[in-house]
Amino acid sequence: MARQRVTLADVAKASGVSPTTASLVLTGRGRDLRISHAAEHRVRSAAEELGYRRGTASGAPRRGRTRTIGLISDSTAPSMPAGDMVTGAVEAAGARGFVLFTGASGGDPATERSLVEAMRDHRVDGIVLASMRTRRVVVPSGLGEGPAVLLNALPTHPSAVPSVLPDEVQAGRSAARVLVEAGHREGVHLIGAGPGPGQVPPNSIAAVERLVGVREVFDAAGVAVAGGRCCADWSPENGYDLTRDLLRRTTPSALLCLNDHLAFGAYQALADASLSVPEDVSVMSFDDHPIASWLRPRLTTVALPHRQLGAKAVEVLFAVAERRGRPPSTAAVHRVPMPVHHGRSVGRLVAPLVHHRATG
Repeated sequence: MARQRVTLADVAKASGVSPTTASLVLTGRGRDLRISHAAEHRVRSAAEELGYRRGTASGAPRRGRTRTIGLISDSTAPSMPAGDMVTGAVEAAGARGFVLFTGASGGDPATERSLVEAMRDHRVDGIVLASMRTRRVVVPSGLGEGPAVLLNALPTHPSAVPSVLPDEVQAGRSAARVLVEAGHREGVHLIGAGPGPGQVPPNSIAAVERLVGVREVFDAAGVAVAGGRCCADWSPENGYDLTRDLLRRTTPSALLCLNDHLAFGAYQALADASLSVPEDVSVMSFDDHPIASWLRPRLTTVALPHRQLGAKAVEVLFAVAERRGRPPSTAAVHRVPMPVHHGRSVGRLVAPLVHHRATG
């Protein structure tokens, strides 16, 4: 006799919650609606013990396309720049006549696995697993059972799932080239990392890759970084503190900040020291966060192309789907260019640089 299929009602009854609550937990929306951790644990434990999988069609043959794509984000409330990644993916899917469904995991591995299972059960034609910041992730079980792409993420262990990332190395080259071409060959200080190759925030892929590009251009131009100040959190507060401490010892020619939040803090420290941007000190940065457009003068920064990243992930996903059935090879990494958005924060040197020691 065939085993009776486990239903959502069975899971709800076993965990002592309503079917609605069980459904919210298993679709990754429990935290948004403030369902308790204890209730979430009971529901997930009951589902695992009973062998429940969402979707009555999970055992049916997977024939044909549903013209749907799933996107799982590690953030429940993405900021505007990161939210642009989702917008780019939605637009790219819509241009091909596909609908994009999204789910938020909050970075919780168990929720990610549940969302992957739910999307596979609903026969989505592919899944994009997205991170709101570039990082390494554990690829959830089941993600590789169909077409899938990692967006703004790299796998912690070898995986056949391809990745789509911003081209941070090229971004570092571009930032360094702006300074070199403006004549800043001495007195350039890093804010947020360096100057040594190991002096970066823990687990920061962006910092490592940006510095690789920076050093390539500086080395080729014979520019030696005058100093670097590392911090774990690239916040305005740290940008302010690191720059203020630097100004107590010297006045730099230029500051190369590892992101716009650090640059925001650097602007404030320079203003407190009665130094003008770019007349006294030039400032170069990364990300093109909305804060960059509010700084005066507007910050020159290398932009993170969030919308293009989302669109590229969908493009790669379709390419993966078209070659399904072929032997998997080493996972490819697809890089999206990061353009320079020019403001007026980098001044051109027209006379030999003279360093001044800070007084007081």
